[in-house]
Amino acid sequence: MILKGKEVAKKIQESIAEVTQKEKIALAILAIGENKSADAYIKGVLRTSEKLGVEVKLMRLPMDISTERVINHIEKINNDDSINGLMIQMPLPKSLDQEKVINAIDYRKDIDSMTDKNLGMVLKGKSNGLMPCTPVAVLETLDYYDIDVTGLDVTVIGRSNIVGKPVAALLTNRGATVTICHSRTKKLKEKTKSADLVIVAVGKKDFLSKDMVSEKSVVIDVGINVENGKLYGDADYDALKNYVKDITPVPGGVGSITNTLLIRNTVKAFRLSRR
Repeated sequence: MILKGKEVAKKIQESIAEVTQKEKIALAILAIGENKSADAYIKGVLRTSEKLGVEVKLMRLPMDISTERVINHIEKINNDDSINGLMIQMPLPKSLDQEKVINAIDYRKDIDSMTDKNLGMVLKGKSNGLMPCTPVAVLETLDYYDIDVTGLDVTVIGRSNIVGKPVAALLTNRGATVTICHSRTKKLKEKTKSADLVIVAVGKKDFLSKDMVSEKSVVIDVGINVENGKLYGDADYDALKNYVKDITPVPGGVGSITNTLLIRNTVKAFRLSRR
């Protein structure tokens, strides 16, 4: 089965549209430098925001900007009551102090759940904070298509703080047995082929090949790669779509849900600010 994200996103959008259409809700996006994959994601956020009536303030900063200047921009947004949420597009330039930049975000506006405080709540299994969008998009996909992860063997390829680690924590909290793999993992193919569910988030086109999975595998592709103006995931979709049990496409899979969840988190941040 092809696990399409459009239907999942539509259901979530219907649940938040009443709020976004009645209230003035806004989010800010800080984009530093240029990255084709990142820009593709931003375009998706802009489309979803426009559809739901949410204002987006996109701020593009130069690649050579200093950590201090980025933090100054963040603090202005933190103190701006007209902005409910803030997303910083990743990856950041290597010249910046990533920890300082991320944790400068007010956790109550951290709609991508990257700050230590919000990630800590994820690890503890608390859902009262702002949950990370891409990992939650994975869970929303599984829920929509009635895929129960309890007791399943799951292999996550990628150990980033944005996807790999939090999705592993969320699945563990649901009763799955999770193995996190990365560039130094030995016998990776053995781990992916024996898994019931494979989640790939490495940022490499066609990384997950047919010989790495079984016919019983469920594949969730979180990758966004741009080549010659086209979007590709991390899985070799053409080779896998008629082979594995279930797979998400790119585009049209997890990414389309992630955009919507970013808006849902902005709505949640708006509601929390009213308390």
